[in-house]
Amino acid sequence: MSLPNIWNNILAWFQDLSERNALVRNFNMKAKEAFISGTMPTMLKCSISKGCKDYKHQFSAWLYTGFRIQALAGRALTRDETEAIGRVVLSDVSLVRRLVALGWDTLEVHSDNGRYGLRWKLIDYTNINYLLQ
Repeated sequence: MSLPNIWNNILAWFQDLSERNALVRNFNMKAKEAFISGTMPTMLKCSISKGCKDYKHQFSAWLYTGFRIQALAGRALTRDETEAIGRVVLSDVSLVRRLVALGWDTLEVHSDNGRYGLRWKLIDYTNINYLLQ
């Protein structure tokens, strides 16, 4: 690999990292605004997590492949509440495809209390297989 190709790969990696951080910041800003305005009953906050190694795909980032959403509810969420938050994200195919393109492979939803959350394999919600049939 020549030096210019290596440099381009390094620049692309930092660009993806910048886009990932911008998406997290934008999500958190919009979630905060929705909570303050009363359109959301609980405040959501997203962050980047380790992800699940079993969910890796060819576009997964090297490290930190999980997109974690934490609901600041002051209590442990029920399974139905956790699933509802996950379904909202997974129903937006454009968002899911963007997450996959930026190197995430796992969606995690947790509450601020309690031990357990749910996680989904993002690539399964991109509707890619419909294009290939």
